[in-house]
Amino acid sequence: MSSTLSLADIPSNEDSMSAASVQLRPFKTGDSEAFRLLNEAWITKFFGLEESDNAILGDPEGYVLAKGGHIFFAVANGRPIGCCALVPISEGVYEVAKMAVAESWQGRGIGRRVLAYTIEQGRAIGAKSLYLETNSKLANAIHLYESLGFQHLPPKQSPYVRANVFMELCF
Repeated sequence: MSSTLSLADIPSNEDSMSAASVQLRPFKTGDSEAFRLLNEAWITKFFGLEESDNAILGDPEGYVLAKGGHIFFAVANGRPIGCCALVPISEGVYEVAKMAVAESWQGRGIGRRVLAYTIEQGRAIGAKSLYLETNSKLANAIHLYESLGFQHLPPKQSPYVRANVFMELCF
């Protein structure tokens, strides 16, 4: 698969842009590659890509949007620097999935803003609850989820080998 976008194209926080100038918006045509690159970066840093990752990252429009889901982006200088998806599980229940922030933008509250925006959008579309799966190695992410109201659930079956933390936010 040829790529016209690389992680080097994602603006760095080393320039003078503040986190306040980051815009949040829904998926637009052409965002698939940024969605894939942002997520591949963190997944391969901590784990390895799994079959389920490849499916959703290879076709986010088919695996998320066409099924009634949503993908949101944080954008700086017109380029995506963060993302998060809402994948429908059942009536009124969505999975918060593939949340990523470019490494050079981490530590500036972008993840919190993307997740808060995703939660707001979930409420706006009538979600009754949001569910997520993560890994205990991602302590900062777990803390963020907890701080925004997610509660821990007992372990369950997952398509992801790495998933060992399960959480839910009920509205």
